[in-house]
Amino acid sequence: MSQDYGVSGGGGKGLEGPWISEASYWIPDYVVESAWLEHAAFSAWLMGVLRPDSVVELGTHSGFSYFALCDFADRLGLSTRFVAIDTWQGDEHAGFYGEETFAAVVDWNRRYEGRSTLLRSRFDEARPRIPNHSVDLLHIDGRHRYEDVSEDFRLYLSTVSRRGVVLFHDIAEYSGDFGVHRFWAEIKQEYPTFEFAHGHGLGVALVGPDSSPLLSALAAADESTSEAVRSAYARLGRRAADIRHLLVRSAAADALELELAQAGALIQQLNDERAGAQAAHAGLAAEVSAFRASTSWRITAPVRWLGSAVRSRRRRSRARLAIWPDWPFRRPSSPPRSRSKCFGSASR
Repeated sequence: MSQDYGVSGGGGKGLEGPWISEASYWIPDYVVESAWLEHAAFSAWLMGVLRPDSVVELGTHSGFSYFALCDFADRLGLSTRFVAIDTWQGDEHAGFYGEETFAAVVDWNRRYEGRSTLLRSRFDEARPRIPNHSVDLLHIDGRHRYEDVSEDFRLYLSTVSRRGVVLFHDIAEYSGDFGVHRFWAEIKQEYPTFEFAHGHGLGVALVGPDSSPLLSALAAADESTSEAVRSAYARLGRRAADIRHLLVRSAAADALELELAQAGALIQQLNDERAGAQAAHAGLAAEVSAFRASTSWRITAPVRWLGSAVRSRRRRSRARLAIWPDWPFRRPSSPPRSRSKCFGSASR
């Protein structure tokens, strides 16, 4: 079933202004399961507008958002430097996971060798590695409690450049102890912002004083334009999610096809073995028939009869022994006969 990824706003009104670009329709090369899937379209547009020299991500997990930004930088011809910071062990919100996740990230990162750095450490431990006022795009997506996101932002605020933008994921997640929405409410009081509610929510804060004029215009857009932009990117964002689902279904179909092929090969092997056994049985039966029709078989008939008779006598002997263990040395005594039957009835 085809999906409608049109970018019309509410009431069918088309999205106007420079808020949609060719990059908005790009799908990253690296598509894995991620809560960030639906924000790929906007991040491609953002990379084209901001054209950052440096990107830092706090909390990378499987790497979808990080490698999407790397991919878009390549397509845009940018020489952006990237740093991903994570322990790659997981947490209470993202869940805990094994070494295979980090191994997959390391493997894909080889595509961007020379300008992408993976720092496997805590955020506070990695902070001295990031120069002040050097980061044009900071993406905060670590542990999502209020205290955590607040600390992450304050810790890395001094790294943001004068034209820097900070992204906050999960601003529309209200379950459990998620507290990004609370901190986002405070950020909106301090900086120009724009926000999306789809895909668990994404907040865009223009933290640097020299923000791009186009981003400033987006943050200052009226409600009608803002709603049109949100609606457009919610629809475009579903494309990456749908493609991920198709990839999962395709992988499942491939696995099923492989299982069917293996089952077919096993059935063929069993059929071949059965055919071989049937042929061997037929050959043996023919040999037996030929032997029984031979002169030697007829000549030895008396010997076979005698052997059969001996075996039959032995079986009878074993049966007697089972009944009379001391046979043939003592025959069992016969029960006494009734006097009345032998000599007539007693005298009256």
